[in-house]
Amino acid sequence: MSMDDFTLSDLLIRQFLIEDYEDVIKLWEEAGLPFKPKGRDSKEKMANETARPTAVFLVAVMNGKIIGTSFGTHDGRKGWINRVAVKKEFHKKGIARLLVNETEKQLFQKGIEIIACLIEDWNDTSMSAFKKMGYVKHEDIIYFSKRKSQDV
Repeated sequence: MSMDDFTLSDLLIRQFLIEDYEDVIKLWEEAGLPFKPKGRDSKEKMANETARPTAVFLVAVMNGKIIGTSFGTHDGRKGWINRVAVKKEFHKKGIARLLVNETEKQLFQKGIEIIACLIEDWNDTSMSAFKKMGYVKHEDIIYFSKRKSQDV
């Protein structure tokens, strides 16, 4: 199927399976997303995290190939969209919006009423996309973190 023949009806959005791990990591790397293979993004940690009821990890599949992902979590009070990535050749086709909408839907079904995302200040593409999806940028929030190691 060529890009010209692509329609959203050709797309399947489903839950991430651990068998998808290598394809998802490759997509994250292509998208320039941070990747911690010795820490939080190891196959073992991903399997543990996605098995919890607090995770919503989706993949967009076309013709058997993963072309997009959205990884959401919640802490019981607030939901987070942690990672959204779509293969470059499928940008501006509505796939990220579909993934985010489904992630939001599943978080809302879990009783979560606030959903947030953290975006690096250099990532204008993501900021623009989330703004178009109704997210509000907060200039007054400074993010702090404490990590057990650089791998997490």
